[in-house]
Amino acid sequence: MSIGQLAMRSGVAASALRFYEAEGLIAGTRSAGGHRQYPRHVLRRVAFIRAAQVVGLTLPQIKAALATLPEGRTPTKADWTRLSAAWAPLLDERIAALQQLRQRLTGCIGCGCLSLKACALYNPQDSAAGPSAGARLLRIETTG
Repeated sequence: MSIGQLAMRSGVAASALRFYEAEGLIAGTRSAGGHRQYPRHVLRRVAFIRAAQVVGLTLPQIKAALATLPEGRTPTKADWTRLSAAWAPLLDERIAALQQLRQRLTGCIGCGCLSLKACALYNPQDSAAGPSAGARLLRIETTG
């Protein structure tokens, strides 16, 4: 199938498909006229890539997962089960981070500090953000 047909069937833009191909995530051939042609099984590979992206995986992580398949084969249900089990700890980390963010955000709504410079959520490395809300430091510069 042509890149246009693959784009239409997969719901992925042709530019993204070209990028996937350049990154080694999918492979096609060229027709005598130089047009990209893809076998039908590439549809399943694109579906796998999109599903993995929805889960939050990066393209390098997806590429590494696809590299575990023999000879660039399209992932099977067993492959998905194996790979998704390996991704579970990553998802657990993300869920925990989002829950922590939600808790910090809820507490932040009522803090009243109104300071983007000192906000512990907006500026987590701010050493003065921890002790309390509001203005805490007054720097007085003296001469001589």
